[in-house]
Amino acid sequence: MAKYTMVDQDTCIACGACGAAAPDIYDYDDEGIAYSILDQNKGNYEVPDILEEDMEDAFDGCPTDSIKVADEPFDGDPLKHE
Repeated sequence: MAKYTMVDQDTCIACGACGAAAPDIYDYDDEGIAYSILDQNKGNYEVPDILEEDMEDAFDGCPTDSIKVADEPFDGDPLKHE
């Protein structure tokens, strides 16, 4: 099943956990705030199957629950599937 991800940048504390767990999915802006590099944090690009385990590790390791994962696209809204 397709998975989508993005970062709620309003709640990200720049801890670095997601980038450590999934460096092919998440990176940081100039202020250290994480974002999904797959589609510039829009949450509309399907995560490749080979990266899903890393994405789940990042999701599980985020101390602020800023990593969002869903079965449908986010359309740029990290709260869309809450």
